[in-house]
Amino acid sequence: MKKEKLLLYAITDSGCIGERGFFEEAENALRGGVTILQLREKNLSTEELTEKAKKLKAVCRKYNVPLIVNDDVQAAIDSGADGVHVGADDMNVSEIRRLAGDNFIIGATAKTPEQAVNAQNSGADYLGCGAMFTSSTKQNAKPMTIETLKQITSAVTIPVVAIGGLTYENIDIIKGSGVSGAAVVSAVFAEKDVRSAAEKLKQKIGEILNVPQTV
Repeated sequence: MKKEKLLLYAITDSGCIGERGFFEEAENALRGGVTILQLREKNLSTEELTEKAKKLKAVCRKYNVPLIVNDDVQAAIDSGADGVHVGADDMNVSEIRRLAGDNFIIGATAKTPEQAVNAQNSGADYLGCGAMFTSSTKQNAKPMTIETLKQITSAVTIPVVAIGGLTYENIDIIKGSGVSGAAVVSAVFAEKDVRSAAEKLKQKIGEILNVPQTV
């Protein structure tokens, strides 16, 4: 997993997008520079999620951006998505690797350095760590201190993405933390101009992490 692909990690949310076209706004995010896109739709069946992922994969392919499916390993595999992201209560990373093969991207949530090391040793390609702030999409998420985030990035060699309530205004918190990028939902998809929001956020993250804007 090239860490450059994790610079601006956008996660879909139909609740944020509302009446606007889902695939149109997803493409606007990609036009704005999103470097990896996750399909997260908790209310869909595996079959429904698979069909939606197939359509979204075609859009992502136009921009050479990996598509990740949240939680549902079967939908991720059946749709031809590039990978899956799983939490602690989902299928074990090593089992996913056995099912999906070496070229499948596996992201895992880690709340502690111990969880991070275990996920890496099980075959995870990157980690999602947070929540840095409470957010409307995960109101019960326990905030993670910047010190814990730094401990995690120091404990593993795979890339780490910060997540949880991150916005254009507070994204500076990740400076010096060792992360490779930031994962956002509302900061892109709740904005009226999704493309512009993605462009501005990507530029700011690049500046904070001292990443040239070539990805």
